[in-house]
Amino acid sequence: MMLSTLTHTTLPDQKRLKAICKAVAVLDALNSPEYEYRYYSYNQNWAEGEEVFEMQDGEGDQMLILFRAEGCVINGYADGYDEQDKNQLTRGLPAVFDEFIFGEPVNSIGTTFCLWYTPKDKWQIGQLETDEDGSENFLEIFDGNPQTYIDWASEYYDEDLGRPAPSLEAATSIYQGKTLTKELVLAIVPEVADWQQLEADLQEIGYPYDFS
Repeated sequence: MMLSTLTHTTLPDQKRLKAICKAVAVLDALNSPEYEYRYYSYNQNWAEGEEVFEMQDGEGDQMLILFRAEGCVINGYADGYDEQDKNQLTRGLPAVFDEFIFGEPVNSIGTTFCLWYTPKDKWQIGQLETDEDGSENFLEIFDGNPQTYIDWASEYYDEDLGRPAPSLEAATSIYQGKTLTKELVLAIVPEVADWQQLEADLQEIGYPYDFS
């Protein structure tokens, strides 16, 4: 089943979603050492008590996920899709997410879809004017299957670089949150130009590693 706003109840819960976001961000830090060209990223120190996952393709598509103790909220902007009435899209949104959804940078990015999760009510959406919101192109990465990332990355990165696809076993280990070692890194990418930069990336993501 394709993940989208219409099938939002099948998305992983907050804990699992955060783990997937971190795994995808780690894999992207390996595939794209230069931050400005990175598709997926994660910042565990976005603000006090807040962590954020970001997807951006550099061509207009962008998604931000805010994680707080109270839950999480996803804002997506799919280029080429009409923006719906934001007040309707966010009907029922817990007030704790208002500053993020109605403030910056989300306000400037735009919103074609929005959904949120709280432990009490699970995944929720507001009032949809249309289900043509591009969300399926954004949310599929959260199916929890490492092969989904590998298939995407093989097309997005590896065609240009002419390198082999990441090891499924290694990618699975990262999806499971296992400590990143040099051996594990080199099963994803053939070489690392700057290990110190990678350490800094992993610290920002909040992912365990041991390169000793």
